[in-house]
Order: sequence, then structure tokens, then C-alpha cells
Amino acid sequence: MRKHLLLITLTFILLNCSPSPEYNPINQIANDISILASDSLMGREVGTEGEKMAASYIVSEFERAGLTPKGTDGFYQSFFVKDSDNPHEQAQVGVATDSAGITGYNVLGMIDNPSDELIVIGAHYDHLGMGTFSSLHRGEKAVHNGADDNASGVAAMLHLSRVLRGKTLNHDILFFGISGEEKGLWGSNYFTKNPTIDLSKVNFMINMDMVGRFDEERGLAVNGTGTSPIWNWILDNSNVDSLKLIKSESGVGPSDHTSFYLQDIPVLHFFSGQHEDYHKPGDDAEKINEEGILQIASLIERIVLDLDDEEKIAFTKTKDESRDSPRFTVTLGVVPDYLFDGNGMRIDGVSEDKPAQQAGIQKGDIVVQLGDSTVTDMMSYMRALSSFKKGDQTSVTIERNGEKISYKIVF
Repeated sequence: MRKHLLLITLTFILLNCSPSPEYNPINQIANDISILASDSLMGREVGTEGEKMAASYIVSEFERAGLTPKGTDGFYQSFFVKDSDNPHEQAQVGVATDSAGITGYNVLGMIDNPSDELIVIGAHYDHLGMGTFSSLHRGEKAVHNGADDNASGVAAMLHLSRVLRGKTLNHDILFFGISGEEKGLWGSNYFTKNPTIDLSKVNFMINMDMVGRFDEERGLAVNGTGTSPIWNWILDNSNVDSLKLIKSESGVGPSDHTSFYLQDIPVLHFFSGQHEDYHKPGDDAEKINEEGILQIASLIERIVLDLDDEEKIAFTKTKDESRDSPRFTVTLGVVPDYLFDGNGMRIDGVSEDKPAQQAGIQKGDIVVQLGDSTVTDMMSYMRALSSFKKGDQTSVTIERNGEKISYKIVF
């Protein structure tokens, strides 16, 4: 196993040594994503050869940046998960000879500075492979390259490892390439229960998951702002580029920051928004906004620098918004725009052969009424949807170019 990973590492190093010693962040971010989202990695599904190749590439970049290994086997921390019908099964260590399970690999490297306190900067690198689970693709199996989800976050993390390595800082910084996120936060869950560092020394954790489609007009979602009293102030202070930030307080969400929040660690999760290629084969490298990734990474860099001289920041618990979400058995067949902060629920994508498409609803439409319920935001939309069951008929009112249009739909 180790010989195999070392061979892959050496191959990547030979292929990616820059001919110029001058660091060009945009070119390097694009290069990172093109490698991690290439067909040769077959979608980076946890437990596959593609995952191992992606992990090896991250290790090679950590080594080039001069990071100190912080895994249990050099930069690697392996974890084993028994197969289960439950996609959110927590990671459990098993024996290597047990065939009914999956072995995954976290990748951990640290900038070792004078302080005992540390910051964790993480991004998951696994994805859906050929789309055998969690895929929204309908049709023949195809490679799900996951350029935005989440080669983009890994590229931002690698950029930060390079630029922060050259800074004079007090805090240690642990860079965490996480696997098994798509199957239910396996890698981060395992790490927080089997840490290779002292978790009590962690000041905060920053997670980057899907930061590759940043649009300045739509803005940038920052989740977890309620996990420390300082977050709102520090975000506003560090946002020198005046990016449109859409803040959410909850520390619980469908990404790896949740595992750290549950250990009473302040977290921030950066997310550039949902799109029609989410969990589909079309999430490819040519659709990535590298300049946007650099803008997001630069904001995070300023946050780290601004807090470097501060004492350990306070942790606060937040309301678990996911527990308050209504449960529903039908779908309209739309992808919500999670960055929309206006009145109603804007549609960012429409699924084929679902009620919305069949009725004539389009991407960009804003749902303002569903049945008898007024829709003012995402939560009110979900409450309205939860009142329907399969076979029900109702009307949907949308706004399109300032005009209100009503459609009849059947669930």
C-alpha cells in the first residue's frame, strides 16, 4: 500500500513541478483542480483507487509546501467503516481483513508555529465516483469529477497552505484533507473521535466545501457565524473586498465543520452556492471560477491573520436549524438558490421530468406562493411543501422578470 502511494506521489511531483519558481496562484489553483477533477481519478469515491490517488496528490503538495506530517502514518490517517444500508453511519475502526467495509484516508499536515493553540483549515476531497450513490444524474453511469464538489475547496486549502507557510504566525495551522464526507462525514467524524492533535487546543475550524462557482452578485454563504461571538465582527473586518456575505448562524450542516462544532469548537463553513451540476457528471473543471476561489481564500487568510494575536475565541452553541426543518414526501423538482436573500425562494435549477419542468417553471423563477401558503424564504417554502402528498394537485405562483405567473402542478 505505502509503496503504491509513494509511486503515485512521485509521478504527481514529476508531472507538476513548476518550471518557474514564481508562484502564480490562479494557475496553481487551476492546476490543482484539473488534476483532482480529472477522469483518471474516477470521481474520487472513498475506498477506491481514485481516492488514494487524490490523497497522494494532496500529500505531495503538503510536502512541497513544507508541512509537518500529522497523520498516524506520515501524512495519512486511515479509517475503516463497516458497510451499512445507512449512508450516515459513523466511522468505526475495523480489522483490515474484514471484507465487508471501506478503508478511507484522511490527509493531515501542519505548519508548526510557536503557539500550542492551533487552527484547523479543512476541505473534503472525496466525491461520488461513478455516481452509484447520492447522484442526481439520470442515465448511464458516468464519472462524477466533482470539480466544485470539492476539488475547489481542496485547491483553496492547498493555496492557503502555501501562502501561510511563509508568514510569521503564532498559531499552529493544521491542514486537513478529509475523505468520506459524501457518505456521511466519515473522515471528520473519525478524526474528531481519534484526533492526532489535542482538540482542546483548537481555536477554530474553517471548512471550504464547494467554493468554485463564486458569483459576486449572488454572494458567498458563510455558515456557523453563531458559533462564536466574534465571527460577525471579524468577517466584516476582514472583508476588505466588500464581498456579499450571506451569513447563517447554525454550526450544524451537511459538511465536515459539523464534526468539529459537535466538539464545542467554533466553525465557519464557506460555500459559493448550489448549481445544476451538483452531484452530476457535469461538475467539471472548465466551469470553475479560479479567481473567485482566490478571493474566498484571501478572505480566509485575512481572518487567520487578524485572529493570530488574539486569545482563544469563545464558543457558543447555536440552534440546530436542521431539526426544525419540515419533513416532506413530495418534490417540486427544483434546486433552490441558497444564496438568494430576497423575498421568496429563487430556483437555481430544474430537474427533468419533475412537476416543475412539466408545468413550465424555469431556472431563475422566484416561488412566491405554493398552494394556499405564501413563500417568503426557503423555510416557508419547505413548510408549504410538507403539507402535500403524492397525487395532490395545487398551484405554484412565481415571479419572472417582475411578472407573477401561476402554474398548475401535480405531485
